[in-house]
Amino acid sequence: MTPDFIKQALRTVKYPGFSRDIISFGLVKNVRCEPGVTQVDIEIQTKDPKVPEQIFKDCHAALDALPDVGEVKINIEIKDAPTGAAEANTGKSSIPGVKKIIAVASGKGGVGKSTVASNLAIALAATGAKVGLCDCDLYGPSVAMMFGSSERPSANEREEIIPIEAHGIKLMSMGFLLEDRSPVIVRGPMATRYTQQFLRQVEWGELDYLILDLPPGTGDIQLTIVQTVAVDGVVIVTTPQEVALTDARKAVSMFAKVNVPIIGLIENMAWFECDHGTRYPLFGDGGGIREAARLKVPVLAQIPIEVPVREGGDGGTPIALTPRDQSKASLAFHQAAQSVIAAVST
Repeated sequence: MTPDFIKQALRTVKYPGFSRDIISFGLVKNVRCEPGVTQVDIEIQTKDPKVPEQIFKDCHAALDALPDVGEVKINIEIKDAPTGAAEANTGKSSIPGVKKIIAVASGKGGVGKSTVASNLAIALAATGAKVGLCDCDLYGPSVAMMFGSSERPSANEREEIIPIEAHGIKLMSMGFLLEDRSPVIVRGPMATRYTQQFLRQVEWGELDYLILDLPPGTGDIQLTIVQTVAVDGVVIVTTPQEVALTDARKAVSMFAKVNVPIIGLIENMAWFECDHGTRYPLFGDGGGIREAARLKVPVLAQIPIEVPVREGGDGGTPIALTPRDQSKASLAFHQAAQSVIAAVST
């Protein structure tokens, strides 16, 4: 029995709620194999007591049945994050030159997460801040189209990728690296590697805010990001309908498990307002408001359905570039930006 053999067996133990194993996440810190005894030291950070309990149980299930393993001792050290901060997570560090990292997430696709991320970046830059936007959705990148750029990134002398700039925002997206019709076909480990390159090997320079447009769901890329860099907070995007709210709860639960603060919730497609002023809640009425109250997080904005929002996204001119007195959606995004600034400044 060797430590490598034990680690291979532990690759069957998944982090609760995710498809990635505890070895890949670097949670196993030490393995000692002595005559009659095998000891495994694990270090995790979570406020959910069910996480270490499940890992403990799964580790024993993976190891107890092995021949010649002897007595199995699983030692789990649980570390708490500082109040309001995420820097203590295992393996986390900040990105040089970046003051605040803000993730934009959703439990499911189709709720307008990339639209929110793009317009939030524009609204933050309107305050005079230096802003970057990293499109972490490798399989469905849309930031390149939303900012109207088809440039190809170049590299500097340190072999760092130089981000594309549009509308005053520094951008990185898989969409800049592919032809329009080319799919991204990569397995989990490669997706993780690409994501880490976008964060660590891009010349972001000095930024006040780096917005991370996460893929939908609660998969490997999301967990890799929050355990790789110190995310200051996350904005959850949903629509008012229950099917979206159900998945938004899963996203909130995931970030709670890894101690990333929830800045608040943005309810997209909240209503359609016709020319005579009547509002029609096409996807339900007030679902986001009720869900935010249940989760005890603020509602950062309710974004109405406006044709110019779609036109701006398709045409490369996000609606937040429109004067606030000409678009209620633009006004809502700028108000959301002010709330985000206040949340991460404390």
